[in-house]
Amino acid sequence: MDAADFDLVADFVLTPELDATIRDAAKRVVNARSVVALTGAGLSVESGIPPFRGPGGLWSKYGEPPLDGYQRFLRDPAASWRERLNPSEGWAKGLMETFKAAKPNKGHDALAALAEDGHCDALITQNVDDLHRQAGQANLLEIHGNHYWLRCLECHTRFDPDGFPVDADNLPPLCPDCGGIVKGDTVSFGEPIPPTVLRACYAATERCDLMLVVGTSATVFPAAEFPMEVLRNGGAVIEVNPYESELTPVSTLSLQGPGGVVLGQLLHHVRQTGTAA
Repeated sequence: MDAADFDLVADFVLTPELDATIRDAAKRVVNARSVVALTGAGLSVESGIPPFRGPGGLWSKYGEPPLDGYQRFLRDPAASWRERLNPSEGWAKGLMETFKAAKPNKGHDALAALAEDGHCDALITQNVDDLHRQAGQANLLEIHGNHYWLRCLECHTRFDPDGFPVDADNLPPLCPDCGGIVKGDTVSFGEPIPPTVLRACYAATERCDLMLVVGTSATVFPAAEFPMEVLRNGGAVIEVNPYESELTPVSTLSLQGPGGVVLGQLLHHVRQTGTAA
């Protein structure tokens, strides 16, 4: 999907047929033992963040980050940090400016509210834009990291940058816990996913009997494995996406529409169903 595809959000009309399917999904959410959400770039597009690839994508506009980004960081962490603190023209600066301008949309808010109501035990996101965190999402698992946060490469401790002052004259910064090198939390090309978050994702998936898959076709591993594991274990997968995807044929229910609209209506029916019960 490309950025232009989401022009449909403003014009989208919730049909009675889709609303009935959302009501069915809400009953499944209320009756589930454990609900986990998995989100991808499609949800962020509704906040004004284009996808990375394709027409109108961030990489099409600003250029792709280096495929050996992690190796470059390891070779010269100080140089990588200087670029982070003062990004030059290109993908890094474009990404930072795009993320700063974005705000959580109704889909982010609805998922956070589902968690607050006890209907979403964990949210696994492939997005690095911080929007779920800004929406107040509980039990957030950022599998590709967070563009704003920092992480120690040795002990994998994550740091909120607001509480982690960086001395530009002493780079790279070191972990106060173990002395390891600290880098940006985003998982770079060539960098392994931190084992702590990966283990947490697998554990949440193992407990889950209903997964909401929002704004992603879930074809990139390891995220692609999570809904398939839920289905193998006899659980249900509910897809929320404006268009059909590779996941649609195997999904228990497919709610075809923008995430903000569909998830807002799902939250409404979940609360109605819970009240009626």
